[in-house]
Amino acid sequence: MSPITTELLLAVFEQYRLPPFGLHGVPHWARVLENGRRLVPLTGARLDVVELFAVLHDACRRNEHCDPRHGARGAELAARLRGSAFALDDAGFGLLTQACAGHTDGTREGDVTVLTCWDADRLDLARAGIRPHAGKLCTEAACDPELIAWATTRSERLEMPRRVAAEWGIDARFSLAW
Repeated sequence: MSPITTELLLAVFEQYRLPPFGLHGVPHWARVLENGRRLVPLTGARLDVVELFAVLHDACRRNEHCDPRHGARGAELAARLRGSAFALDDAGFGLLTQACAGHTDGTREGDVTVLTCWDADRLDLARAGIRPHAGKLCTEAACDPELIAWATTRSERLEMPRRVAAEWGIDARFSLAW
């Protein structure tokens, strides 16, 4: 069962400052989630951490452009919401906060769960006009040309994944049921 609940989504949106369906909003989070779900079986990363990262990593952006502290603020939000909006053991929480805080400038070395989070996000860069490059990805799984092509096509189209929309209670008109 996914740790992403209606309670978590509501808590994130309560403090989210940008348009919910903007460049760093819900459709991006949903594509990062699907990218992560494709990578986890191939990398052995922790699915719960990757799923939470998808929703939290850009949740505290203050603009759609340069916002160097947004990842650290996302990690701080995770700390505030842990225990009330989601549950995660200490080891997983450490990975989640590391992934959120470092996702913009992260290296290509480290824990496979953190690296999988970063790849799930980087595979969605085409939405901002940046094509993912295998040399900038962290895991061997993310470097697969077919996976990069699949993710890039969805990102360029700014696609809202239907399965995730259904899971999150978002209808076809992009209205939030909650």
